[in-house]
Amino acid sequence: MINISKNAVEDLFSSLSSFNSCRGYFLNPDTAFTKSLIESLLINDDRYGYQACPCRLASGERSLDLDIICPCDYRDSDVAEFGACYCGLYVSRQLAQTGEPIKPIPERRPTKQDRLKSSNKKEIAMSEESNSIKYPIWRCEVCGYLCARDEAPDTCPICGVSRDRFAKVNIVTVAAK
Repeated sequence: MINISKNAVEDLFSSLSSFNSCRGYFLNPDTAFTKSLIESLLINDDRYGYQACPCRLASGERSLDLDIICPCDYRDSDVAEFGACYCGLYVSRQLAQTGEPIKPIPERRPTKQDRLKSSNKKEIAMSEESNSIKYPIWRCEVCGYLCARDEAPDTCPICGVSRDRFAKVNIVTVAAK
């Protein structure tokens, strides 16, 4: 059994609170619940080497679990639609202020079979009249941040996730009608 110190939980709780609140993200106001989720993130970090969502089954292979590394790719959509992310760590401003109970959130993550079929490349349609782009476009899979540069940034300047959470956008030229 992996033991996580209370200090480690408190440190990550503090870090997440301060980092996220100034970016418009809010932690669940139920502090005991939130800290238990944070402890589970730290356990997963110790177990797998990354903080997989504690409410989902991780494969143990980072490249297969990029979409569920906290903050997961589904956080923003879940918070916008349901007021909280799947595990309940992140909540909307309204839920953070009122402390209303969180309702169940349906799973958005595709099945393993569907995830393996899809590629990391996203396509953006451009007309033939468009100028060609000089640099590749990179998209943060968590917050949607886009940048045009030779390589993805080491860290997303918006949500703070690591470089491997970026996908190169595939530009497709379509004929104008």
